[in-house]
Amino acid sequence: MNDSALSPFEILARYERLSLAHASGTPEKLEAPGLWRGIGFRAGSRTFVSAIDEINELLAVPVLTPVPGTLPWLLGVANVRGNLVPVVDLGRFLFGERTATTERTRLLVVRQGGGSVALMVDEVFGQRTVDAEQHRDAEREDDPRLSRFAEERVAVDEQRFALFSMNKLVRAPDFRQAAA
Repeated sequence: MNDSALSPFEILARYERLSLAHASGTPEKLEAPGLWRGIGFRAGSRTFVSAIDEINELLAVPVLTPVPGTLPWLLGVANVRGNLVPVVDLGRFLFGERTATTERTRLLVVRQGGGSVALMVDEVFGQRTVDAEQHRDAEREDDPRLSRFAEERVAVDEQRFALFSMNKLVRAPDFRQAAA
């Protein structure tokens, strides 16, 4: 079919049909029972995946305002669409290693109690899907710094991800107490 004989609307409608016909993630697969969806990310040298419904937003790192009298892993607060959100260096909280800010560094915004908190991570890998077989083959998390937030590790796309619970993190007493 010659695109020059079609109206702009017809061209766009044709492109839409073609792209939907070749879509890699069909709705049947995305909504299939037994599939768990999460967001993959890296903090330090470790890779994690958290449930997609535990992460509200992904952001580039905005300007941060330091908060005096806090532990080193609380980097400060950021203005996110008019709301002040505390920003935590997840790598420093978990491992004591400072996260270097690069073009890949991102913030994961997570709900906490009466508001939100942003977690600075080294990079975000995007959506990851874990099926029942990958869950069956999961290994126990053996790092004591992580085992209270991530009980197991799964292989996804030839990479090992710890299944990280943001809900457990934001409820942890040491996470909630950032005063020095």
